[in-house]
Amino acid sequence: MSIKQQTIDRILKEKIVAIVRLDAAERVEPTIEAIHAGGLSVIEVTMGTPQVIQHIERYAHHPSVLIGAGSVTDAEAARIAILAGAKFIVTPISKASIIETASLYRVPVFSGAFTPGEILQAYEWGADVIKVFPADIVGMSYFKAIKAPMPFLPLMPTGGVTLDNANDWLKAGACALGVGSALTDRRAIASGNYQQVAKNAQRLREIVTTTET
Repeated sequence: MSIKQQTIDRILKEKIVAIVRLDAAERVEPTIEAIHAGGLSVIEVTMGTPQVIQHIERYAHHPSVLIGAGSVTDAEAARIAILAGAKFIVTPISKASIIETASLYRVPVFSGAFTPGEILQAYEWGADVIKVFPADIVGMSYFKAIKAPMPFLPLMPTGGVTLDNANDWLKAGACALGVGSALTDRRAIASGNYQQVAKNAQRLREIVTTTET
């Protein structure tokens, strides 16, 4: 089995992609550590986060954290992130050039799409998982409607996934969940309360485990 497939399998098994989007570089590492302490290890740091490349480099060889780059909007950014050690790429939109770049480096790409046509196109371009974004705008009924005629699509809702509805998204057919603000509580992080972030991560991990059983 290829390293790329191993990475995909790990993400789909863990089911939670923790999204770190912060405006202060010094808060990124303790946030990642808190998420990891709570039991989640697939972590995406968005490209708009200060010193994002340095953070990716820092965790590229971590024994148990699978670090990825998020909010990737062009092929060059994808290439830079991958060379820094990103193990997967996540985009807010679908671009063939980004998918091709990730494929060239044998790195999984979670490609953002919204309409049925965009979602299918991203899949046909070679995206490994389709990130339905922003999922909170359309909700689970839309998600189920997409899955009905195209059950083969691996869909990951992002935007609006919370501790309260994570289980419902999984039951609706999500292969994984992109979770940002519900996990990385900005007030808690601003006050240095990383323990709350760890608790959120632990709760999400429990939800996934309960859903699996």
